[in-house]
Amino acid sequence: MNSTEHSGTQVLVELTGSSKEDANAVFGALCTAFESDREADEELHNGVNGRPMVWSATYDVFGVREQAAPARLTAPVTVTLQGGYRAVDQVREQLAVAFAVQEEGSASGDQEKELQLRLESGPGTSP
Repeated sequence: MNSTEHSGTQVLVELTGSSKEDANAVFGALCTAFESDREADEELHNGVNGRPMVWSATYDVFGVREQAAPARLTAPVTVTLQGGYRAVDQVREQLAVAFAVQEEGSASGDQEKELQLRLESGPGTSP
């Protein structure tokens, strides 16, 4: 992202309990739709000594570049979204295009909300 970032349009996306490949699938789907602090083909690295990893990226949802495509995951992934209400909703909508999404929890404040989702392989993806 650059200096033309728009206030209230950024969403922090954190993934836990996922493999590097599944994190790549989620971040790749979101990079199709939104500008990010990650490159679409950026190489993720595994944790050290089997420690759990938290993968994170920030997306600017000011404009949708194109719809995310359905994607396959090897296992369910827990995703936490943090940002402004509309911005979080836009990221959730794109995730729902690419994956089967189940809401697991939320917390709301005056101007921001946090949403926890469980993602599974998207519609039309084969096992």
